[in-house]
Amino acid sequence: MKASLGPIQYCWPKEKINEFYTQVAASNIPLVYLGETICSRRRELKFADYMDLAHMLKASGKEVVISTLALLEAPSEFTELKKQVENGEFTIEANDIGAVQAAKEKHLPFICGPTINNYNLASLKLLHQWGMQRFVMPVELSKHWLNHVIAEEKPTFEIEVLGHGFLPLALSARCFTARQQGLVKDKCQTICIENPKGILVQTQESQSLLRLNGIQTQSAACIDLTSEIASMDKMGIDYFRVSPSGIKCIEKADNLFDGASSVQYQNADLSCNGYWHQEAGFNHL
Repeated sequence: MKASLGPIQYCWPKEKINEFYTQVAASNIPLVYLGETICSRRRELKFADYMDLAHMLKASGKEVVISTLALLEAPSEFTELKKQVENGEFTIEANDIGAVQAAKEKHLPFICGPTINNYNLASLKLLHQWGMQRFVMPVELSKHWLNHVIAEEKPTFEIEVLGHGFLPLALSARCFTARQQGLVKDKCQTICIENPKGILVQTQESQSLLRLNGIQTQSAACIDLTSEIASMDKMGIDYFRVSPSGIKCIEKADNLFDGASSVQYQNADLSCNGYWHQEAGFNHL
C-alpha cells in the first residue's frame, strides 16, 4: 500500500497553493491529485496553472491525477471539464458522472473519486469496462462492505481509501458560506477564501457537528485511520489517501509508513472513524 494526497478542498490564495505543491514536490508522496473539485467560482488558479503544477510534480517523480468538479451546474463548467479530460497527458479523477461519460466517450482511463456512488461490485465492474483504473471508496462505507466486495471477486482495478482528513459528506447547489455572509451565490465575492478550513458548525449544545466549505458539507472532525494501515494492507487496499487541510498534511502523507505519522497526529478525541467501523460517522473510534 502507498500514500496518496487528495486534491485541496478549500479556497486558498494562489501563493499558498503554489507553496503547498512546491513542498509536495520535495516529499516522497508517490501519488498526487490536484484541481478544483468544489466550486468553479474559485478562480485563484486556472486550468493552465494546474497543468503547470502537474508538470512540476511529474518532473519530481510523482504520479499526477487531475481532479474534476464534484457537481457540474453550468455549460461553462462542462467546457472546463472537457479541457481536463482531453489534457493529453494526465489521468483524471472523475468526481461527477458527467466526467465518467466524457472520459468514456474518448476511451480514456479515469479514476472514480469518492463522490461517485459506487455501492456494489456490479457497478464497479461496469465502470472498469468503461475505463476506470482505480476507485476511491465512498466515505460512508465501511471496511466490512469493502471486505465483502473483495471477497466476491478479486478486483481487477485498484482501491483507494480516504484515511485522513475532513470527510466530504454532501454537496448542494446553494452556497452555505455565501449565505452565512448574507451574499447570493452569483455574487459571493469568493468569500470562502477567508475560511481556509471551512466554517465550523455546532449544535445548540455547542457540539461540533459539521464544517461548511462553500457548497460542500464536511465532517467537523477528521477521520484518522492510521492505526488501520496494517489491516488495510492485508485487505489489498492500494492507496491510503490524505485529504489536505494545511501544510502539515504533507508531512502526514510523507511519513505514513515509517511509524512516525501515527504517533504525531493520531488523536482519538479528534478523529471521527465511525463509518469505517460500520457505525455513526462522528463516533470517535
